[in-house]
Amino acid sequence: MSAPDDPRAYPGRPYLAVSAAIVRDGKVLVVRRARQPAQGIYTLPGGAVETGETLTQAVMREVREETALTIEPVALAGHREVIVRDGDNRVSRHFVVLCFASRWIAGEPVLSEELSEANWLHPHELAGLKTTEGLAEIVAAAFERLRS
Repeated sequence: MSAPDDPRAYPGRPYLAVSAAIVRDGKVLVVRRARQPAQGIYTLPGGAVETGETLTQAVMREVREETALTIEPVALAGHREVIVRDGDNRVSRHFVVLCFASRWIAGEPVLSEELSEANWLHPHELAGLKTTEGLAEIVAAAFERLRS
């Protein structure tokens, strides 16, 4: 059963999504979600992969749409599975998110309707924020991939 306005609510299958740990001058771009289901939580920019696009195309498009930045995806930094259940224990959201270690190429973050905040932070600054699960580990892996 899906909500008519959001086919990703109460999905019949997991959705594939991408995100980007964008590194610039030793800092990573962290964004704060402006709407549910992750409203107020700090995370990485990204979103669902569309039919017919590669993972690289998807992460570049999502970052451009959400932040207006141009990036270069370099390597996969890891993945996360997001499974949200409602009060009746039914799966209301299910995403498999592939995160790419990415280099900033151009632009300054411009907030979209999906984001209420965007900050370039040193990895140690994530500790005091309410973030998506495993964000610090994904960011550490991204920095490692970019050093390789």
